[in-house]
Amino acid sequence: MTVTKTSESSPPNKSIVPNTAEVPLALAILAIVFVAIDLRPGIVSIGPVLPSIREAFHLSHTSAALMTSIPDVFMGLLALPTPWLARRFGRDRVMLAALILLLLSISLRAFAQSIAELLVCTGGVGAGIAIAGTLVAGFIKAEFPSRVASAMGLYGTSLAVGSVAAAALTGPLAERTQMGWRFATGGWSLLGIGAILSWALATRGASKVGPQVTHFLHVYPLPLGNRKAWSIAIFFGVNNLLFYALLAWIPSLYRDLGYSPARAGLILACFAVLSLLGNPVFGILSHSRDRRVWLGISGAICCIGLVGLLVAPTSAPYLWISLAAFGQAGGFTLGMTLPLDNTDSVEETDVWNAFTLTVGYLIASAGPMLVGFLRDRTGSFRAPVECLVAVGVVMLCLSAILGPRKLPSTGA
Repeated sequence: MTVTKTSESSPPNKSIVPNTAEVPLALAILAIVFVAIDLRPGIVSIGPVLPSIREAFHLSHTSAALMTSIPDVFMGLLALPTPWLARRFGRDRVMLAALILLLLSISLRAFAQSIAELLVCTGGVGAGIAIAGTLVAGFIKAEFPSRVASAMGLYGTSLAVGSVAAAALTGPLAERTQMGWRFATGGWSLLGIGAILSWALATRGASKVGPQVTHFLHVYPLPLGNRKAWSIAIFFGVNNLLFYALLAWIPSLYRDLGYSPARAGLILACFAVLSLLGNPVFGILSHSRDRRVWLGISGAICCIGLVGLLVAPTSAPYLWISLAAFGQAGGFTLGMTLPLDNTDSVEETDVWNAFTLTVGYLIASAGPMLVGFLRDRTGSFRAPVECLVAVGVVMLCLSAILGPRKLPSTGA
């Protein structure tokens, strides 16, 4: 079984003369899975060992939050120029460069000897994730035009697989190896080898069909004046704010409540596992292009978990974290699908996706910093969790206005 693939140099703002290579479906799926698995451990692995990093570099909670916020900032800032890079150098070359940058940054961060080196390498992690993540949506739109929700569910699930592995294994690795957090975080760079090889294999056929002829038939501007685009971007932002804030601070929150490092790490692993389950479930259940009902359900589930975390964090920690993670993950999968539901071509999808990622990740970058700042100021995590509950309510309210564009063709 095969799917039609656009040119390696498919530019986000161009239409392509259909001189294409055929890529086996299995290779297209393999590329999505391996790339997605590689995109989260560079950030997720920091949470379980953040206390050790704080101790090694003498960081405050606010400063330590930069380890998660810096990648989010880069993921936002680099989303917009990524379509131009793909147009200039070719999508597949840019993707490979981003994956190599991610591999090197994770590796070098493990050997950082100063705060500056630590943060620069963390910026490289964010840059690699930003560029690769921006290009995946257009790839999915091109390869799976009638099954975008299912493909996005697969992508989201694969992201969660990387998150689960990093959340569950980083802490034990740090405790059982002499190099501690350095080995435990740097070892995740090895996933980059699989991502690079799978993408190169899946797109290898494109280089064999010769140069592609491109025409500037329509250049899509950024949807700066489109209310729906802003609503989608803000929804994506608050959804990811919750993810990265919880990801960075769940272990520290429960350490403050008297839990052992191992048990606090287990709660974080529970968060990652339920994210893994939530991604495909909502992608499968959302058959219609109008995803507002399932967006609302995911938001409500997340809010219940956050409220429980606020009012009774020790009574049922696994339940509250599970609900928050499951709801947030469902919102993430459907949120990634919204730009595809509201566009009619790969070119327009790339522009909307870049806009969504830029605004969304810049919003998300405030999450870990806000939690760390409030923790430093108040001496506890109660005020930060109150803010996260408010963010969850905003996400729930936004779901009511995120219907699809009326398109002549049917979507996934």
